[in-house]
Amino acid sequence: MLISGLVLGSVFSNVKSDLVGAREKVGLFAFILTFLLSCTTEALPIFLQETEIFKKETSTGSYRVSSYAVSILFSVPVYWLAGLNPTFTAFAFFLLLIWMILYTANSVVLCFSTLVPNFIVGNSLISGVMGSFFLFSGYFVSRGGIPNYWIFMHYVSLFKYPFEAFLINEFSSQGKCLDTMLGACSVTGEAVLREEGYGGEEGRWRNVAIMACFILFYRFACYLILRFRCSVRPAGWAGFGSGKVSAQKQSPVADLSKS
Repeated sequence: MLISGLVLGSVFSNVKSDLVGAREKVGLFAFILTFLLSCTTEALPIFLQETEIFKKETSTGSYRVSSYAVSILFSVPVYWLAGLNPTFTAFAFFLLLIWMILYTANSVVLCFSTLVPNFIVGNSLISGVMGSFFLFSGYFVSRGGIPNYWIFMHYVSLFKYPFEAFLINEFSSQGKCLDTMLGACSVTGEAVLREEGYGGEEGRWRNVAIMACFILFYRFACYLILRFRCSVRPAGWAGFGSGKVSAQKQSPVADLSKS
């Protein structure tokens, strides 16, 4: 993740703080979301094949620690090389968003791993779901341009809320001027955010709260699915735990006793 952050940050290192640069930063945020939410699909085989190990490591907090480390290793080079909002509070909020994106993706993959029988089906299902979420995030088509019968996909998209939080964190600061005319600021970052329907500072923590709700929802859904699957025991399972042995397994001993 450190190498990915360095490469991505170096690509956007010459982005300027004008209207053109703002569009390029929007593309950067969209790519970050796609990269982080898609690369976690690699963890699907672990969830499918090593469920017990995963449970033990999760209970000890190892997955949370690794998420913190990955967030820092990725965020530091990307943020400062790309020249994003240079305040410490903005960087801390960006770091929080990266961690929550990783944790959200982890929760989604964990939930879907309880539904699918193997990696091939799981990978296809998760890729299709993630692609649909990205399509309706508001990056390709704004909320006003999405047909009414598809608008629900916009609000359940995992991409929508961190994407808007990235934009608010970058462009809502006071004095953020994107274009000037005759020496005066003609386009501010906050004005663009409100025109696109993203709101200002008031939407910052609302998006974080919704992301937290997504995490809780997918974790709870995973718990319910596991409880249901554990309660459905295969036929003959009770015989193995009751100490009873089948007649076929007793026959060799019986034959020896008879002889």
